[in-house]
Amino acid sequence: MNADTTRITILVDNKASSDLVAEHGFSLWIETGDKNLLFDTGQGTAIEKNAAALGIDLAATDILVLSHGHYDHTGGVPMCLRTTGKPELYCHPGAVIPRYSVRSGIPKSIQMPHDVMQVIDKLPSKRVHWVQHFLLLTDTIGLTGLIPHKTDSEDTGEPFFLDPKGQRPDPIDDDMALWIRTETGLVVCVGCAHAGLGNTLAYVQQLNEGMRIRAVIGGFHLMHAGEQQLAHTIAALRVLAPDQIIPCHCTGDSATGQLSAAFAEACCPGAAGMSFVF
Repeated sequence: MNADTTRITILVDNKASSDLVAEHGFSLWIETGDKNLLFDTGQGTAIEKNAAALGIDLAATDILVLSHGHYDHTGGVPMCLRTTGKPELYCHPGAVIPRYSVRSGIPKSIQMPHDVMQVIDKLPSKRVHWVQHFLLLTDTIGLTGLIPHKTDSEDTGEPFFLDPKGQRPDPIDDDMALWIRTETGLVVCVGCAHAGLGNTLAYVQQLNEGMRIRAVIGGFHLMHAGEQQLAHTIAALRVLAPDQIIPCHCTGDSATGQLSAAFAEACCPGAAGMSFVF
């Protein structure tokens, strides 16, 4: 691949092409410059089979980034680390805390699985990078670290809590995005955009001196969004005017339909197996 080219392949998603495995989860394979990055790992039931079917060699992973600590983004870590040799791991320290989704008083644990935490704990400390603030991985690849919440129109997207009784709201401060600088703008990768897609993209621009957003791909967590949040997200995207908007995972069919209606050909709903070249 040309050194100036970036290819992003959706490895795991709620939807998949007919010959791949779908699951409620998300993972991207990113080839850019001389680096191969794995961004999230899904729940762990799909990534190995999908990588093999797509001809992707996970053993070539240089960098593993976890966008946040939920099970559907981290479950495949043990398999990936067994397969990948010695990649550098990047995640926020809050990714390992207990957390719950509480509906009708019934808690469901959604934290990073214990076997994942055990595997991470056994890694040499020099290979584990706890990211709290903006960080450049290379000259063209960066991580946001903690994303400021500048607007009340965006929330975490679910009834998320730090306790099973639902008394301590979880701000999901470990949520972070990855971006890649290209000659024509920034390509932004989000796991679930729990900080809000508008907040996330605005912060990425701030960290890159206002450089335009060329594309955004990932879960936008609009599945349960109200009209106000969805309208705010669409308005923010209209201002940014990305060439490509690729909703995946937790965006939800209804929100994806409204994004497609608002942005026509610029919006391309994602699924495992799809690949994009920038």
